[in-house]
Amino acid sequence: MVQVKLPDGKKLEVEQGLTAGQIVEKIGAGLARAAVAVKIDGQKADLSTPVNGDISFEVITDSTNEGLDIMRHSCAHIMAEAICTLWPQAQLVYGPTVEDGFFYDIDLDEPIRPEDFARIEEKMDEIVAKGLPFIRRELSRAEAVKHVAGNKYKIDNIERADGDTISFYSHGEGFEDLCRGPHLPNTSRVGGYKVMSVAGAYWHGDPTQKMLQRVYGTCWKNKKELDEYLRMLEEAKKRDHRLLGKQLDLFSFHEEGPGFAFFHPKGMVIWNEITDFWRSVHRKYDYEEIKTPIVLNEKLWKLSGHWDNYKENMYFTTVDEIGYAIKPMNCPGGCLVYKNRQHSYREFPMRVAELGLVHRHEASGVMHGLVRVRQFTQDDAHIFCLEEQIEDEIVGVINLVFEIYSAFGFKDIHIELSTKPIKHIGSDEIWEVSTNALKKALERKGIEYQVNEGDGAFYGPKIDFHISDSLKRSWQLGTIQLDFSMPERFGLVYTSKDNTEKTPVMIHRAILGSFERFIGILIEHYGGQMPLWLAPEQMRILTISEKTNEYADELQAKLKSEGLRCGIDVSDEKIGAKILRGHNEKIPYMLVVGPKEAQSNSVNIRIRSSKDTKTLDVESFITEAKEKIADKTEDLSL
Repeated sequence: MVQVKLPDGKKLEVEQGLTAGQIVEKIGAGLARAAVAVKIDGQKADLSTPVNGDISFEVITDSTNEGLDIMRHSCAHIMAEAICTLWPQAQLVYGPTVEDGFFYDIDLDEPIRPEDFARIEEKMDEIVAKGLPFIRRELSRAEAVKHVAGNKYKIDNIERADGDTISFYSHGEGFEDLCRGPHLPNTSRVGGYKVMSVAGAYWHGDPTQKMLQRVYGTCWKNKKELDEYLRMLEEAKKRDHRLLGKQLDLFSFHEEGPGFAFFHPKGMVIWNEITDFWRSVHRKYDYEEIKTPIVLNEKLWKLSGHWDNYKENMYFTTVDEIGYAIKPMNCPGGCLVYKNRQHSYREFPMRVAELGLVHRHEASGVMHGLVRVRQFTQDDAHIFCLEEQIEDEIVGVINLVFEIYSAFGFKDIHIELSTKPIKHIGSDEIWEVSTNALKKALERKGIEYQVNEGDGAFYGPKIDFHISDSLKRSWQLGTIQLDFSMPERFGLVYTSKDNTEKTPVMIHRAILGSFERFIGILIEHYGGQMPLWLAPEQMRILTISEKTNEYADELQAKLKSEGLRCGIDVSDEKIGAKILRGHNEKIPYMLVVGPKEAQSNSVNIRIRSSKDTKTLDVESFITEAKEKIADKTEDLSL
């Protein structure tokens, strides 16, 4: 008998040699139906894996992210077999999972086209229907190389693989591929799937190598979830901020400045409203604001460490035969502001914020509207504090983050803690102190978080904040980065209680990240229907006829004097056409006025995306509109 320790601490005694799947059945029939794989002593394994000793044991079900990832990888193998059946000359390269699906790189001279996707899916359906078991085979490295002799792609994969044992997976007859696994018990366990797209990809991203075909697919627990995902994709196309930005006249891009956004007057209204709100919250949390230059001497970037760790992402210029760099980050400038005068421990914590314009070189192929640009404004801040103040300051930043995000309707926030990367500055001892300080702050707030080993900034560990938008897509926005190294590099000091000079701790933090990117996210989150407080045009007066033009002009002047952004449409078009235009331009309130409204000093209000109307006197409407703006609510009902 062997002992199986479950996640809840309970121990199960079972016969030696049972498979993981048989052990799951002993735990419960319902769990066995949902199980796709297991973890044995923390390592993922197939349900067919035999157990021959005492182990810790965890079941991976199809309702977990890990289970879905395994299902997607199994689906990738099924798609690969379907492609190899239809194109026998195809050579498989590799097929990893990615966010929302998987892809397979394939060496095939005949192009796979979108019109071929249905044929591929039909073959996949046949394989799934057969319920073929996924079978693992392990070979020594030498045996594996011999087994794939003549296939340069598989030999390369074997050479890059870790360990002395190489595993292969097959399902049915005639299909096998090099793979770490684990996989589903059989092909019938795959849920809803679809072939999505095909693109070109160089082997290992090397343009000197042959262009391969990369076929993308998606896979979900069942057809219902697949259909919901496809519906979300269609909705995302409608909400694409690049299309809405043009439709609503918010911003544009031009070939004279690729990757540099041009904000139009309506876009600047959104920008300025966000800025004003950002500043008001920062004043509440006792931040002071600074502004530092965009171009600074190369020596500064060598001192900061950016020259060695970030040079490939920077732009450079020469002034008076001296090398300068356009800043990719604001922190070195913040250090110079700090260093401009002497400081005492009594001043700490010092919270210094900057809406800093930065430039980073992005490859042309990865730029994407506002969410990936070469020039952006970062809502940076640097907190200088004592070591014993770190935890309180991190907690304060976390509170500020949640307050700002909630104003934009973001309630679902995922937090990640990233630790020391391979390429870093500073001692291991400093990294340990820094990382523990961030952990303590998160635990004090009672916040659940995920640890990303080795994904910290080169100068310190960090906390990243990910929000989910209305389409349940995740976006990384804010970050908190603890830095013991840069203050030392810049010789930043303060006079301590014992009258000696000491080095402060520096906390880097951003809340929205890039203003440009955040506005792009907001446009897609709201589908262009910005809440009243952010709407470039909050209301528009629509006249039924020219008889009420004078009343409309007086009304617009009144609303503007109350600080409301009000447009007017006194064109000769019919009122139905005016209302439709207002809906298409996503105006929150359309104020229809005719002789009756003019006589009673009222407005007939049509609310965006609604056919309902309501008549209010002008003063009541102003009061209600102002309350909604102050509350930053998305609810437009009156």
